[in-house]
Amino acid sequence: MGNFNAMHVTFGLYLIVVLLIGIAAYFSTRDFGDYILGGRSLGPFVTAMSAGASDMSGWLLMGLPGAVFLSGLSQSWIAIGLTIGAYLNWLLVAGRLRVHTEFNNNALTLPDYFFQRFGSLGTVIKVVSATIILFFFTIYCASGIVAGARLFESLFHVSYTQAMWLGAGATIVYTFLGGFLAVSWTDTVQATLMIFALILTPVMVLIMVGGPDDVSLAIANVAQETGKSYSGLFAGTTFLGIVSTAAWGLGYFGQPHILARFMAAENVQSLKSARRIGMTWMILCLAGAVAVGYFGIAYAGMFGDQLNAQLQGNHERIFIALSTLLFNPWIAGIILSAILAAVMSTLSCQLLVCSSAIAEDFYKGFLRPTAGQSELVWIGRLMVLAVAMIAIIIAADPNSRVLGLVSYAWAGFGAAFGPVVIFSLFWKRMTAAGALAGMIVGAVVVVAWAEVVNPWLAAHDYATMYEIVPGFAACALAIVLVSLLSPAPVRAVIDRFEQADREYHNKKHGISA
Repeated sequence: MGNFNAMHVTFGLYLIVVLLIGIAAYFSTRDFGDYILGGRSLGPFVTAMSAGASDMSGWLLMGLPGAVFLSGLSQSWIAIGLTIGAYLNWLLVAGRLRVHTEFNNNALTLPDYFFQRFGSLGTVIKVVSATIILFFFTIYCASGIVAGARLFESLFHVSYTQAMWLGAGATIVYTFLGGFLAVSWTDTVQATLMIFALILTPVMVLIMVGGPDDVSLAIANVAQETGKSYSGLFAGTTFLGIVSTAAWGLGYFGQPHILARFMAAENVQSLKSARRIGMTWMILCLAGAVAVGYFGIAYAGMFGDQLNAQLQGNHERIFIALSTLLFNPWIAGIILSAILAAVMSTLSCQLLVCSSAIAEDFYKGFLRPTAGQSELVWIGRLMVLAVAMIAIIIAADPNSRVLGLVSYAWAGFGAAFGPVVIFSLFWKRMTAAGALAGMIVGAVVVVAWAEVVNPWLAAHDYATMYEIVPGFAACALAIVLVSLLSPAPVRAVIDRFEQADREYHNKKHGISA
């Protein structure tokens, strides 16, 4: 009973902190721009930590350690691909997108940026992109709710349904109240908690097992028993398997919740410092997550009965199981709050992006063009509730796996938006028809590959491929072909692109306009 109460108190204090942040942000939100992008006022530290925390959802502490625990170091290609993709996203996209969105009528959302950037077919592009966001983000939100439910179910011994409502409730409340500012401020707290947990936990496992040599010996024994090869990046995988796992990095260029952090930065210069902070945080977190899964194999070899009782047949519970076994209840409560932090940070910004797509791109764009700022803020808040309810319905299946849901949504955004964002920032000859074709082709290929092609390949014992690879390639090809076959953009669109491009280079090098 003491253990149970200690974790209750720890979690209670954490939830009180984030709710107080939400209330403070509520009183700092003056208009819809504040609610959606925080008035473009984020400094480098908050930008970096918020981008990292909103990116690394519950899969960082559940899905990735679980995949490494189940299959070995070959699954760390996910972490390698993500690191490369994130760095290129910071380097190539962040600053340019910050300037281009400002030049394109101060666009607040990705669909609004596409609408302003391409001129012709703008309305159709806005509808299609907002629809893609709603479809894939609702699935993404469901993954966060599943991760939170698994945590509450494990710690408080309640049913999956009760755990699901508990896990989602606090996130919905502070997102509803404070919008982007609440999400960004809490992300900073949550990112700090996540890196603390992911460094401390593998160190404790290493100490418990006995050291590096004992870890290697224990993993070798487990490999002998199971017939698997856990050590080595190339063990137990194929070239196609490496491509599929490393291809997660392609997804960064099209994630609306991460791109929103770039759009909200106070200036281009701040993004350079943010990149350094963000990448350092990310590398440490990913390394910690891989270490938790890998050292967990050794722990299973030495203390299998204890660990299996905590895992309950679900390999994605490895971080929860190790934290519960290795730490006293008070410390374990803090460590496991990191899972809730990861879930809440990503879920909150995804809910916010969905609500902004509905409020800005549908409601204001088509139903109420004259809607005032206060009205839009409240429509945004109501849409947070609506999207959350749909995500909870999807997450209601207790057999849902976190990494599976995340991978599907990640691929959808990466393939539908990634090439569109990149080409829109680097190629002035890109046309509205090319952008529209790329979005549709990328999204359709991802869904078709995941639902039809991969199941067919698996049924015939062929190797499958992560759907982001064909989706991203198909989107890029469609953009180039359709843009070259359609009339060039009008002069006003090209002029605006060239002005934004000059402004970006001037700001990057500190040159006054």
